[in-house]
Amino acid sequence: MTESTNEPGHGNSVAAWATVIVVLTAFTIGTLFFWLDVQAMVWASAVLALSGPVVGLVLKRSGYGVNGKHSKSH
Repeated sequence: MTESTNEPGHGNSVAAWATVIVVLTAFTIGTLFFWLDVQAMVWASAVLALSGPVVGLVLKRSGYGVNGKHSKSH
């Protein structure tokens, strides 16, 4: 096997974790309110889930992504 010296980081950054936390929280809330039959909150959680990648992108561009200026590996 060949060894790669270029470590991609595997998403271990503030931006990646924030994205995952926002999306998981949204799906958890959406599932709960789906079972409770509260349609407005299900749709609100869908909007929250769609905002997760936007949060990650903003944080990445702010330097909190892998190898960003605020990352631990930088």
